[in-house]
Amino acid sequence: MGDMANSTVDFYPKNQRRELNHAGGFGCTLSELRSLMELRGAEAIQKVQEAYTDVSGLCRRLKTSPTEGISDNTADLEKRRQIYGQNLIPPKKPKTFLQLVWEALQDVTLIILEIAAIISLGLAFYAPPGEESEACGNVASGGENEGESEAGWIEGAAILLSVICVVLVTAFNDWSKEKQFRGLQSRIEQEQKFTVIRNGQQVQIPVSELVVGDIAQVKYGDLLPADGVLIQGNDLKIDESSLTGESDHVRKSVDKDPMLLSGTHVMEGSGRMVVTAVGVNSQTGIIFTLLGAGGEEEEKKDKKGKQQDGAVENNQNKAKKQDGAVAMEMQPLKSAEGGEMEEREKKKTSVPKKEKSVLQGKLTKLAVQIGKAGLVMSAITVIILVLYFVIETFVIAGRTWLAECTPVYVQYFVKFFIIGVTVLVVAVPEGLPLAVTISLAYSVKKMMKDNNLVRHLDACETMGNATAICSDKTGTLTTNRMTVVQSYMGDTHYKEAPDPSNLTPKTLDLLVHAIAINSAYTTKILPPEKEGGLPRQVGNKTECALLGFVVGLQRDYQPVREQIPEEKLYKVYTFNSVRKSMSTVTCMPDGGYRLFSKGASEIVLKKCTNILNSNGELRSFRPRDRDEMVRKVIEPMACDGLRTICIAYRDFPAGKEPDWDNENDIVIDLTCIAVVGIEDPVRPEVPDAIRKCQRAGITVRMVTGDNINTARAIAAKCGIIQPGEDFLCLEGKEFNRRIRNEKGEIEQERLDKIWPKLRVLARSSPTDKHTLVKGIIDSTIGDQRQVVAVTGDGTNDGPALKKADVGFAMGIAGTDVAKEASDIILTDDNFSSIVKAVMWGRNVYDSISKFLQFQLTVNVVAVIVAFTGACITQDSPLKAVQMLWVNLIMDTFASLALATEPPTEALLLRKPYGRNKPLISRTMMKNILGHAVYQLTIIFTLLFVGEVFFDIDSGRNAPLHSPPSEHYTIIFNTFVMMQLFNEINARKIHGERNVFNGIFGNPIFCSIVLGTFGIQIVIVQFGGKPFSCSPLNTEQWLWCLFVGVGELVWGQVIAAIPTSQLKCLKEAGHGPSKDEITDEEMAEDEEEIDHAERELRRGQILWFRGLNRIQTQMEVVSTFKRSGSFQGAVRRRSSVLSQLHDIRVVKAFRSSLYGGLEKPDTKTSIHNFMTTPEFLINDYIHNIPLIDDTDVEESECPPRRCFRASPPPSPNKNNNAIDSGIYLSTVVSKTPTSSSSPVSPLHSMETSL
Repeated sequence: MGDMANSTVDFYPKNQRRELNHAGGFGCTLSELRSLMELRGAEAIQKVQEAYTDVSGLCRRLKTSPTEGISDNTADLEKRRQIYGQNLIPPKKPKTFLQLVWEALQDVTLIILEIAAIISLGLAFYAPPGEESEACGNVASGGENEGESEAGWIEGAAILLSVICVVLVTAFNDWSKEKQFRGLQSRIEQEQKFTVIRNGQQVQIPVSELVVGDIAQVKYGDLLPADGVLIQGNDLKIDESSLTGESDHVRKSVDKDPMLLSGTHVMEGSGRMVVTAVGVNSQTGIIFTLLGAGGEEEEKKDKKGKQQDGAVENNQNKAKKQDGAVAMEMQPLKSAEGGEMEEREKKKTSVPKKEKSVLQGKLTKLAVQIGKAGLVMSAITVIILVLYFVIETFVIAGRTWLAECTPVYVQYFVKFFIIGVTVLVVAVPEGLPLAVTISLAYSVKKMMKDNNLVRHLDACETMGNATAICSDKTGTLTTNRMTVVQSYMGDTHYKEAPDPSNLTPKTLDLLVHAIAINSAYTTKILPPEKEGGLPRQVGNKTECALLGFVVGLQRDYQPVREQIPEEKLYKVYTFNSVRKSMSTVTCMPDGGYRLFSKGASEIVLKKCTNILNSNGELRSFRPRDRDEMVRKVIEPMACDGLRTICIAYRDFPAGKEPDWDNENDIVIDLTCIAVVGIEDPVRPEVPDAIRKCQRAGITVRMVTGDNINTARAIAAKCGIIQPGEDFLCLEGKEFNRRIRNEKGEIEQERLDKIWPKLRVLARSSPTDKHTLVKGIIDSTIGDQRQVVAVTGDGTNDGPALKKADVGFAMGIAGTDVAKEASDIILTDDNFSSIVKAVMWGRNVYDSISKFLQFQLTVNVVAVIVAFTGACITQDSPLKAVQMLWVNLIMDTFASLALATEPPTEALLLRKPYGRNKPLISRTMMKNILGHAVYQLTIIFTLLFVGEVFFDIDSGRNAPLHSPPSEHYTIIFNTFVMMQLFNEINARKIHGERNVFNGIFGNPIFCSIVLGTFGIQIVIVQFGGKPFSCSPLNTEQWLWCLFVGVGELVWGQVIAAIPTSQLKCLKEAGHGPSKDEITDEEMAEDEEEIDHAERELRRGQILWFRGLNRIQTQMEVVSTFKRSGSFQGAVRRRSSVLSQLHDIRVVKAFRSSLYGGLEKPDTKTSIHNFMTTPEFLINDYIHNIPLIDDTDVEESECPPRRCFRASPPPSPNKNNNAIDSGIYLSTVVSKTPTSSSSPVSPLHSMETSL
């Protein structure tokens, strides 16, 4: 590329005209710009100077102005898009419906059924010569004389038909889910806007509309959406680790390194750039193209079997690169493990493994257990049937096996086999994953309306278990509309806005300059939208408050800014969480310099040595004056809940220029102009939302960068702290002092003494927030592990957001980096939306439990009926096709009906379930067994004495191919009626009496129940031979209905029995318990096979069916999780270049950290290095602003105290994580668990269930 670049430069002047035509009238071709963007640092500057003299020359060639931007006319924008491309990467084509059908057909049980059906069909058409001979005994006799033998094919055909039904329903479900997620993805992408200058006006446009030649405003926290060249910058630092793998922040300036690349993060400062490459031509786009994001190459490669590339690509492609160039999605960090072992890659491609949520872990385990039990039952059924038949025919009747009778016997065996398979079909709860997905997808869709944009599906359900919320103050608990209400200037404390005439012109002039110049020029106060409304605040809200203060003093800040435009600012020290102040240097007419500084009052006042008095003259300001000021001015302001800001300046004489890079010598000896108190009122709905949280057993903590008095005052207004409670309010410094030992290392025991009472953490750095979150999560005090939600908006909140179980980013105030690290985006920045998320999360859990309660009742009954029926009457009372229909009701329809129940406020009246709570509580177990007893009693009564009761022919012991009997039809119909009414019972799982409560609020439920009822009538009356049904008369129908309604009455009877009396009931569906995670598995960090798969390897392939479904669901879920468009992806994938470097790092870390410890079990072990090596290791260690040195020591510490390193027998509580089994009992990811104890399946069902 380099040579190409040079050659371009050489022939440019000669062929100028040709090139211009090429570029459609622009002075640069696409290839030139591409090659320009490949250069860095000095090379890039040299190239710009050679080809364009300077950056403004480049702007002229691109027909844009550095200050005015491009014109907004559509023809021009269209032309730019045609020549230089659009800012999006074409998304991968979604799976077609046929592909999904094909996937659904891969289901093992379905394949077995198909084979059985085909054999049965084949045998029906094969009429052996010996059919009529007596030798085969009465085996073949029966309804032949009615010409029924021709109808033998019907059963096979019906099974095939029902298989097709199941497949279509499954495929349709997957298809609609995928469609939903794509919709959600594009919604996430449209959310992302970027500020550009067009026609001299600042406008926010969706990222996908950026074109080459746009002048983009770059600020702290942005994720750059396109490549560009810096025109003007202040203290700009960029994190380029997503492209280079180097985690040091790179300083960008017009004269040293002006190249800004897409997919990189702005960590500090601000500036303007001219966009030079978008979409597939940007640096990130090029990497994507190399990775075959188009998908065609991927298919070719896959065929060649290049598994490893395939894996990277698959993941890449799953990342649905959709419009909008930058999605907020986190990418699975491929680079970390990429290429580490090809086998693992193969596994990764075949089994979409993304973290499993707690719920999914419990479900997989439960499903495996049920599946095992079903497998055993079906095997026993088949064996008993075959033995019974063989003994009856050959031993008791004493017949010999004749060759011509073989087909007849085989037909019998096929029939038995089909019965066995249907038992299995009913036993395997493949509706479970479907219910989870439907429920989550439904919740996610509805949560949008409640201002929660969910980026990771499982976050929604984890929120239901949240026990702690660490919230920011500004903007989340408060309105983020700030105003200056008190001030201290010229020795006077003004309780309201001062009259300008009381201030000396000098003081006033200094104040106006200090505020207008020393704030981002993008911050403005605009006239109100509606007459009589409040002025609009644009940009940083604290600065808006100060500008509003200037306007209130009847001054205008705009002329000052026009007189000293942004380009003329000599040096800017931008605000960051370490400085907690911002300073700007301007040149004075006499050749000297003036520095304006503003920031947190206690920090800036420490640097002041003078103060302006009432006459506007300097007076010395000594430490004791400062203490007095803190006591008399700052503390009273803070106690009113105000945020105090100090504004100061310093003059440098002409002559020797100071060393501007040595900040500590520059921002010192300041002169204080004023101290202002800024009010940010509490949102009116917040106190109520916090009360709800506390009632629901969730502790709310406030973590803020503000003064401790301000924070305490606001916390009291919100209701976070109540008078008379035993609580702690600490400052960051004090907090660190209390939790660190002499060596400065954080100790978990010290933390454990503090966090339970801590309610307010003030003046905290992002590191403190991260430490607190990690400390609460890793804590082993209390019987449950805490589940922590965190809100954040700044770039530096990234680590804490990733660390937390659920990270909430602010949609309005949040930076791209914060959104990128979060799980849910609050589109209205409002705390009360978090409460809605809790409600939805709990609702998901309850929906799944409702579905389980219903499904397991059906499973138990159907399996027992089929099993005993087969053993006693050699024929299952419920036929294969009927079983498939029941399975369809149970799985698909019921999961839809029960998973879409809307949440109610009542969900917030109970404490969180906690991560170890079993899915099936004792109350549910009571309901399941109680209803099963009722249903079995009815069905067996009907089976053995039904013909007497209804005065009809008995259907028992019917020969092969006999016509359907009324007797068995009544049994089937009654069974379905009981399920329908039990579905209504299943709506309540906590033993409530009124099962109809709120039923009409869920139209889906009503329509499904009525619809199922309608179809049932059709099946019974007109189903005939295929469904083995004969029409019933009205009286028989009424009896069936009567027995069905009896379910509701019986439900009340069961509800009357107190659960506490039934000590014998066991709960079921726990997370994996500690003894199940054996040492060998702990060492299997490399393997990462879930237990479920290990079970399968033992030959229980039949059970693959459920897993397969789970896989499909998980695939959809993981596509959703991964679906970042290209920059999300590349952000998370160190470039191809650095993959090897990264692997080395990760391997090294692994060997040091994972000495035989359990695989990172989740977000529970909260993102250990494996999950996000970049966020923790690379990005945050080298730069002091983000995590202080102690943290670095911690991450390189010996395995004694590292993130869950294998525990030595030390008294240090932090390490007993593995002994206590608290964390391991949860499994949110990586290990979809199942018991691995070699107990018999039935035994394990009882015990571990």
